[in-house]
Amino acid sequence: MYTRFAKVFYFLSIGLFLFLLLYVYAALPEFATYVVNEAGMPLKQVSKDSFFYGTVALFLVYNLLLIIPAKLIEMKINVSLKKLFPVGDPYRDKMLSWIYSFIGILNIATAVLVFYIHSLSNQNEISSSEFSFFFYLAPVLMLVWVLVLFYLLAGKMKQVRTGNILS
Repeated sequence: MYTRFAKVFYFLSIGLFLFLLLYVYAALPEFATYVVNEAGMPLKQVSKDSFFYGTVALFLVYNLLLIIPAKLIEMKINVSLKKLFPVGDPYRDKMLSWIYSFIGILNIATAVLVFYIHSLSNQNEISSSEFSFFFYLAPVLMLVWVLVLFYLLAGKMKQVRTGNILS
């Protein structure tokens, strides 16, 4: 059940990322600034196209690398994963939910990063300090999700040790 909610969150985060990336790409000047000095003048810049394609490449790489384990569990392709996470096992649903929601959090963190680059490049429109809350929220959410992963893996190892895996 929770897997469906996690998938919805995952797909909404993809939509949010794509919307923000296209919006920022359209609003960026010729060069995207990613480092400024104390006076707000750009120190390091990259071309608008390089920023766009680099961000898309990063997005695709981590989405594909992280979705593969979920698809292997869901589609029962890998025999060892099929035995470890059989249909009906509560940890199967929990792990799938964790994977999809973690990728969703990474997508949102990347969207915040894209919006930060937008705020640095267009300082007359929006100040980067106005949404500093989101810069602290993304790492905290990732930390919490990694701790939940360790909790889930500890529960799964206990289940495997006691031999309570469904066949």
